[in-house]
Amino acid sequence: MIDLSKTLERTKSLVIEVGDFIRKESDNFTKSDIELKGFNDLVSYVDKEAEKQLVAGCSEILPEAGFIAEEGTSDKTGDTYNWIIDPLDGTTNFTHGLPIYAISLALMAEDKIVLGIVYEINKDECFYAIEGENAYLNDQVISVSKVPKLSGSLLATGFPYYDFEQMSKYLSILNDFMQQTHGLRRMGSAAVDLAYVACGRFEGFFEYNLNAWDVAAGAFIVERAGGNVTDFKCGPDYIFGREILAAGPVHTEMLEVIQKHWLA
Repeated sequence: MIDLSKTLERTKSLVIEVGDFIRKESDNFTKSDIELKGFNDLVSYVDKEAEKQLVAGCSEILPEAGFIAEEGTSDKTGDTYNWIIDPLDGTTNFTHGLPIYAISLALMAEDKIVLGIVYEINKDECFYAIEGENAYLNDQVISVSKVPKLSGSLLATGFPYYDFEQMSKYLSILNDFMQQTHGLRRMGSAAVDLAYVACGRFEGFFEYNLNAWDVAAGAFIVERAGGNVTDFKCGPDYIFGREILAAGPVHTEMLEVIQKHWLA
């Protein structure tokens, strides 16, 4: 087993360095630099260059590891270890000048996440955790909200932007949550949403049609912060299963609302 503490320190330094690159590029970025990977699926030279830097740095930190990375910079598969990387989660925000986006980086050993980092670039907030330890925000231990009921909660979600087949079910879920909580927020970055659940700013987060690189690091940090993370069936397939519900004590109530509509 690798030394996770040393790996974390080296990886944090790398992520913050790449975050500095993204921050500087945001000053000169224009909408003419936007590229389309698919319908409403944006990318830019910043995403691609940031991923190259992360892959190169992670390769030095752990040469035997492979990669599951959004922009496909490396197709290497590790026998035991694989990095799961989103170099710029919240690309649409970035390209429109909205200052909510993050680097999301996780390390998977076999089929288990053992390290996670979410770096919210504009607030200079680094959320991180390793297996068996607490979750942290900039060296301070964090925990999920202790609010026990939906009636006292603020929730986060994401809106469908390319697959609208489940829209009616999704809107029914939103309708219920709007009437039972302090409100819903749509930040535009699942990694940020999950990090904010981990530190108690949101009581819960749910979304569907996400990829592993969107959620792997943040979900792990939520778990290390004392939260509960499942798919919509209350199962464990939330990294690759494209459904995620992450919350503190309100997880049970949230799951009841979601399942009432989603599994109908």
